[in-house]
Amino acid sequence: MGEVSVKKMICPFDCPSSCGLLAEIRDGRIVRVKNDPDHPVSINGICRKMQQYEKNIYSEERILTPLRRTGKKGEGKFEAVSWDEALTEITDRWKVLIAQYGPESILPCMYSGVMSDIQRNCGDAFFNRMGASVLVKTLCSSAKGAGYESVMGKTGCLDPRELKDSDYYIVWGSNLAATRLQTLADLMKPENRHKKKVLIDTYANPTAKYCDQVILINPGTDGALALAMMHVLDKEGMADELFLEQYAEGYELLKKELPKYTPEWAESETGISAAVVRQLAREYGAAKAPAIILGSGNSRHGNGAMTVRLITVLSVLTGAWQRPGGGLCGCTPINTAYVDGTLITRPDFRKQAARRININQLAGALHLTGDEAVRSLYVYAANPVNTVSNQKKLVEGLEREDLFTVVHERFMTDTARYADIILPAAFSAEQSDIYRAYGYCTLGTAWKVVEAPGECKSNWNTFRLLAQYMGYEEPYFQRTEEEMVLYMLDHPTEAAGNCPEEDRQLLRQGGTIAMPLSDHLDIRTKTGKIRIVNEDLKEPVPAYRRNYGGNYPLKLVAAPGIYSLNSTFNERKDLVDSRGAMTLWMHGEDAAVRGIVNGQDIIAYNDLAQVVFKAHVTDRIARGTVVSEGVYTRSQSGNGYTINALNHERLSDMGEATTLNDNTVEVRPA
Repeated sequence: MGEVSVKKMICPFDCPSSCGLLAEIRDGRIVRVKNDPDHPVSINGICRKMQQYEKNIYSEERILTPLRRTGKKGEGKFEAVSWDEALTEITDRWKVLIAQYGPESILPCMYSGVMSDIQRNCGDAFFNRMGASVLVKTLCSSAKGAGYESVMGKTGCLDPRELKDSDYYIVWGSNLAATRLQTLADLMKPENRHKKKVLIDTYANPTAKYCDQVILINPGTDGALALAMMHVLDKEGMADELFLEQYAEGYELLKKELPKYTPEWAESETGISAAVVRQLAREYGAAKAPAIILGSGNSRHGNGAMTVRLITVLSVLTGAWQRPGGGLCGCTPINTAYVDGTLITRPDFRKQAARRININQLAGALHLTGDEAVRSLYVYAANPVNTVSNQKKLVEGLEREDLFTVVHERFMTDTARYADIILPAAFSAEQSDIYRAYGYCTLGTAWKVVEAPGECKSNWNTFRLLAQYMGYEEPYFQRTEEEMVLYMLDHPTEAAGNCPEEDRQLLRQGGTIAMPLSDHLDIRTKTGKIRIVNEDLKEPVPAYRRNYGGNYPLKLVAAPGIYSLNSTFNERKDLVDSRGAMTLWMHGEDAAVRGIVNGQDIIAYNDLAQVVFKAHVTDRIARGTVVSEGVYTRSQSGNGYTINALNHERLSDMGEATTLNDNTVEVRPA
């Protein structure tokens, strides 16, 4: 055996932290992965999923060569071909489609399979050069961003590292154990353990055991709770009117609306007793530096952006933002660009505007006909069959024989099974890139630490080859990915350019630097004030609006799990076994009236589909609500469909985001 060397990596997956990793390498293979104690975030450790990252990289299920379909779509039968054969077939088909139907007949589909800047976004440059249809990438939390920005503009919210100074925590719609593990570790440190922590969610998610109080809320009614809390704060003189006068605008208009939003009114909407609403508001108002740690689930509704507007306004009402640790955490803490993304996406390559197709409405798009038909789909860094709404209709679209589908992937995902051509993809350890955490003020680089096995290639190197076969000669497509990283470092934004020289050298070597925390009183809106009332919106004064709902009696919520990340890690048997069967949480009363007992096979259904689950009967969930944790594969379902088969394609009020938590179902024994 050779000696062990240690090299730095960065976690590439869809998590706010972008943790720093140390890879122990022997004989050209990673033998162990652990946290980088020098990293600003992962000093607290890393999640179980990444502690054995080498199991993913060296999985026997990994695709190592290009594949061509030999069976029916979805059957999973393929034969190995060379890269030359695959690229020739792909680009020959694209050239014919462009000649016959125009470049907009081709649609890229990607999302958050890799969160580094170059590898995630370089496909935009290729498809801009082609003139293909534009994918609107709003699968996750764009309603949350739009709601926050409508109040705070580009003002940075709390970086989680600032929560040490908070004196009261409301964890609102967030499962820290699954999505913000480092934040949870900080909150449980001895100096913070005595501070009260309140969880507000539709069910007692795994973070509940770390909290002092759990408040169960009806899905989509979080805005009503925020307004009722503001009603109490205003009525009992706990709003900081001096702060609001100096830093905000529009409070007087909102104040006129607050009398009708009583705790008793909120009880009828939220299912939370008026007494609990008052207690929560008074505790929040009495705290000097309370922090709201906001998740994304409550923004995935038809009223999602409005909900976030209201919670954001609540966070400023007591003047908490003027004190260390006070305010809101969970949106972006970054108030300036660390990377010039246009150098990667190259919007200048696109010569004319193209049609836009929202990723949340991909199922409908694959059923367009005539001149509007999507005739080729190129999927990378995504697994839409498991993650995009209206799964049944989406699968029917992928089954079209006239849809030429290419999937760049590491494993035989449920989406890859419908490909005509599969291209083998690289892992983060096998490529180089720049990383910005979306939940922390950090910037990092990670250089390739091992060679990719077989014929696997990164997104960058794949698009370089596709450009070559398409005849694109721009210098952009001639660079290696390492040259592109250096090019980005040589063309920094103002924020990155102002970093100390030692930090800039660290980025060139590989590693992560802590960028300056935002000044939360540097209000970066167009008026220079917090916009409690925003005259640029259709509804200038924030108000409660109900979500879409539906015609079925139970509200359906999709929640993150601790053993997977979106549809990633389903190839890891240890994690799959630990997670167990696909379950649906139900309140005991809801189960009893339907004759359902714990552990029973049940069917959840609506007008879109039927899905088989195991019943998890508990009183730790809001009545009238059902919740499923994590994303499963179709093979792990009793009837081949998963929770996104029950989700409509409707979009949010702002941000064009998913409304996957704004659907209703009925449930019966299987």
